[in-house]
Amino acid sequence: MIKLYTIGFTQKPAEIFFNLLRNSGVKTLVDIRINNVSQLSGFAKGADLEYFLKEIGNITYEHNLDFAPTKELLSMYRHNKITWEQYETEYLKLLDMRNIAQSTDIEKLHENCFLCSEPTPEQCHRRLLVEYLKRVRNDIEIIHLIK
Repeated sequence: MIKLYTIGFTQKPAEIFFNLLRNSGVKTLVDIRINNVSQLSGFAKGADLEYFLKEIGNITYEHNLDFAPTKELLSMYRHNKITWEQYETEYLKLLDMRNIAQSTDIEKLHENCFLCSEPTPEQCHRRLLVEYLKRVRNDIEIIHLIK
């Protein structure tokens, strides 16, 4: 069984965020945000996050833009130009256009955790991504790390 985790960093103090990751057994955090350097990210800015993960939980860090939505798609959703349902459809089309199902070695994602900013997975592309991967491989267990 391949375990895929997801986590969002907003509305979580650093202590809870890092404890969730460490206590779950996550080996690699895969940052799937378009922008991982925003000042609004606090402790979750890319370079800082990489350092904290290594020091606190011996967790490696990767930034994977292939799993991120486009800036245009995200902007259209955030500015209410498309609904969540339309965003879902477009994001999944984007994964297909990028050949994610064929080009991703899902076995190597075991014990990886996909990071985005949303506090819960319901309306976040990290949930869409792991569900997409589960449709490719039915031996995937999805675990959403929330407080």
